[in-house]
Amino acid sequence: MISITRPQPDRVDVAFEGKLDAAGMRAALDELAAQSQDIERGRMLYSVGDFDFPSFGALAVELARIPQLLRVFRRFRRVAVVADAAWVRGISEFEGALFPGMELKAFPAARRSEAEAWLAG
Repeated sequence: MISITRPQPDRVDVAFEGKLDAAGMRAALDELAAQSQDIERGRMLYSVGDFDFPSFGALAVELARIPQLLRVFRRFRRVAVVADAAWVRGISEFEGALFPGMELKAFPAARRSEAEAWLAG
């Protein structure tokens, strides 16, 4: 399940847990694009809970939409990833390095308040 909300005019929060299939990925990417449409130099809090690796179909949808994802992520200057799994935090920071002009920092779930403070800074 993915939940995408916009708690502030320049911020989008994404929460992910469980299993994600192609239809869910398609809907989530559409919602992310819609929620971030008029944001410039925004902030994103991406929380990853307990999850199963996305289905092959979900990964295929994500790969097919890379141009759209690039446009979406260019709207953000800071992204905080909160996840207990160290490998998720590591991959997130690697992927964040692929977006010039965007800072991405990963935090364990126990340090969520630090992630919030970093986003606000």
